[in-house]
Amino acid sequence: MAEEKNKIGFSLKKITTEQFAIIESSYIEGEVVELKAGLRFGINFENHIISVVFSTNLIQEKSPFLIIEVGCHFNISKDAWESFYNESKTELIVPKGFIGHLVMLTIGTTRGVLHSKTENTPFNSFLLPTLNVMELVKKDVVFKVEGEKKQNAI
Repeated sequence: MAEEKNKIGFSLKKITTEQFAIIESSYIEGEVVELKAGLRFGINFENHIISVVFSTNLIQEKSPFLIIEVGCHFNISKDAWESFYNESKTELIVPKGFIGHLVMLTIGTTRGVLHSKTENTPFNSFLLPTLNVMELVKKDVVFKVEGEKKQNAI
């Protein structure tokens, strides 16, 4: 029974490609490629949505040659949402294990978008490596909810 208590109901509502660019003039074949990655989170309080936006740049000699940023927007069940909300502090506290799972799904989605956008180009050989989500998400994510449960969307 304890297992049921820890389940969080959610579904993927929408995927957005926030940014995508290939800057061919910045790419030098055979040169070392660096990867920079970033995360952003947002909520839509009224509609019980948590957004995870993952971005990555492939860089050579301090110049990006491939830029991608993808958002996954998740519907959270009413029960889970209410368990995250601390009314006295007007905060929505999303547990790190759950947000880590959403980050992992978003990174996987970004891999698919990257493949699709670069298919039949020389840039299709660049794949996102596996990333340690535990290093990316080290603590619960806390959203301050202003006023009367206002929206705080990305």
